[in-house]
Amino acid sequence: MTTSTKVVPFPAKTQDNDPGNFEKIWGKKVRTHGYAAIPSIMVRAQHRLGINPTQFCILVQLLEYMRAPGRNPFPTKQQLADRIGIKASTIKANMQVLEKAGFIERVQHKTPAGDWGANTYVLDGLIARIRALEPDFTREREEREEARKKAETPRGKRPKAKG
Repeated sequence: MTTSTKVVPFPAKTQDNDPGNFEKIWGKKVRTHGYAAIPSIMVRAQHRLGINPTQFCILVQLLEYMRAPGRNPFPTKQQLADRIGIKASTIKANMQVLEKAGFIERVQHKTPAGDWGANTYVLDGLIARIRALEPDFTREREEREEARKKAETPRGKRPKAKG
């Protein structure tokens, strides 16, 4: 028995001009100014993490300054205060709480003139805490999917429960 094999070539790769979801929602002009990657787990677990709204806003601002892995953000407290619309002293107090809780690590720097410059903020603690929560959110998603499947399957066609 002989079989013929016909090779079907892959279609040529075309330029993808389809805008992503961000651009579809906000528009191209807004996208050109950039956007910050904020994990949904951080948003959904704000209360669980023990982060108040001001601290959450500070962390979001720091994440917006974080452009690449290993490039820690270094805004001044005044820059953060101006962006959020609160006093620099409020930023300082909340930064101390975030540091004590292990979400951020503050690294002080001196300028060439010997003055204290802007701090660099290491977010490894925040990243570790969010990663530690991930299994709970995966389990919740799997349970939700299982409940959806159960609800959509007629009673007579559901698998028998073990045990």
